[in-house]
Amino acid sequence: MSCCTDMSRREFIAASTVAVSAGAVARMSAEPCEDWSEPWDPDKPQIRVGKKLVVQPLLRHEIETPKPKRSWRNWGGVHTEETVREECRRITTELETLSKKADFPLEILPLATARTDAEGMKVRDTSPANVLLLYAAGANRLDPCITRKRHTIIFVRHRSGPVYDWYENVSNRFLRVPGPNFEYDVYRNFEGVTVDDVVVDDYGEVLWRLRAWFGVTNFRGTRAVCVGTPSGKGCPRAPEVCREKFGMEIIAVPYSDPADRIRQCSGNSRLMAQMEKSAKRYVGQRGVQLETDKDFVVRSFLLHRIFKELLHQHQAQLFTIGGCMSTVMPVAETTACLALSLMQDEGYIAFCEADFASHPAGVLLRHITGKPVFMHNPTFPHKGVVTCAHCTCPRRMDGRRYEPVRVLTHYESDYGAAPKVEMPRGQLVTLVNPDAAQVRWLGLKGRVEENPFFPICRTQQDIRILGDDRRLAREIRGSHWLMAYGDHLAEMGYGCQKLGLDWLNISEGVDSRRS
Repeated sequence: MSCCTDMSRREFIAASTVAVSAGAVARMSAEPCEDWSEPWDPDKPQIRVGKKLVVQPLLRHEIETPKPKRSWRNWGGVHTEETVREECRRITTELETLSKKADFPLEILPLATARTDAEGMKVRDTSPANVLLLYAAGANRLDPCITRKRHTIIFVRHRSGPVYDWYENVSNRFLRVPGPNFEYDVYRNFEGVTVDDVVVDDYGEVLWRLRAWFGVTNFRGTRAVCVGTPSGKGCPRAPEVCREKFGMEIIAVPYSDPADRIRQCSGNSRLMAQMEKSAKRYVGQRGVQLETDKDFVVRSFLLHRIFKELLHQHQAQLFTIGGCMSTVMPVAETTACLALSLMQDEGYIAFCEADFASHPAGVLLRHITGKPVFMHNPTFPHKGVVTCAHCTCPRRMDGRRYEPVRVLTHYESDYGAAPKVEMPRGQLVTLVNPDAAQVRWLGLKGRVEENPFFPICRTQQDIRILGDDRRLAREIRGSHWLMAYGDHLAEMGYGCQKLGLDWLNISEGVDSRRS
């Protein structure tokens, strides 16, 4: 199958959904140089990192009967056995459509119903789901259905079917409740459910919230393997903050480990012949221009293999390497740049510099988008433009197509192999700028304007900022930014809220379709 072969979105997702979370990693040998790895194959679909999201839909309703000469009926159109059955059929059909549109691993359980508080509590306490999708058609209370142990999205109807009673009451009887003082004017955020968790009619809004929660669920407790000392650019305490705030597990591997593997593998003629073959295939791909010594590419494939070996051995979801601009070069006889790019092209999460001030944002963005993420250095924004540059960019940024690339030396060392990836002009991108203390993340949209060739890190794009560039210049924090193809600001903002982070959207109100 060619990497450019057309396939349906569902076929692509089905082919590429492979979990590599802890406990679901394919068994691979911990011993260096054993030929367990398959040859590099650029035609394979990217793997999808992360465990599936399981959703429990629940229809909350009540049956009402006429009472002479008194008010007996609440708002809404789901009050009889017949209308309940009809609504169950409607919801089931809608969820089948939603499932087909999902571009991430998703399982939707059969629809449950709750006419009473006790029935709602039973679903709350027994469902194995990560998410409750609560169809609030009627009944006096929603609270019995909801627990902080599970994420909740409340769906109400205005025009998509029979209007729901909670179309009105979700605001004044759930999000806010009466009290002896002024509680009616305070949002209580019951069990973590906020105004941002309410959706009216629109399944597109349901889907992006589920996508965001898929990202948050798989982000929490990330296991990272770090070659060298974990650090944070501009913030030495960054690894400690990641452990405390996000439950991140960071496994530090001394440089002596990959160094030993490199030395042993270099003496394995059969393995090195495989690396030569992979390098030849890479260089022979359409759109690849080699402008460095081919042996650097061969050695990069050896690093690629060893990095993946370490990732699998430690059952980690994130790979990173510190001191990669100096320590790795004498041992590997190349740079880490191309090896990390290759890993991302396959679907793994792999960054350089062991920068745990920026890596968390990259992991969340990767889970949400299902696409590779480019960690880079930004320049000072001016006249609506910022330049984004680094030497480890993936080529398969949309998850399928390989962008053209010039394989050069790493800029600062003029050594090794580093990709200069050419992104399409006009490509819409999401940019995320996390602060070093993991208090506030900033996001914006941009469009690729040029792929210049300044004397800076090899992959470089001039990005047209879709938003207030002066405010951006004032609000930049941290050091590294993260880039992904497409618009993912809604999901990132929602995810940040659930992680207890402040979120600043520089592109708020900007319509990217017209920009």
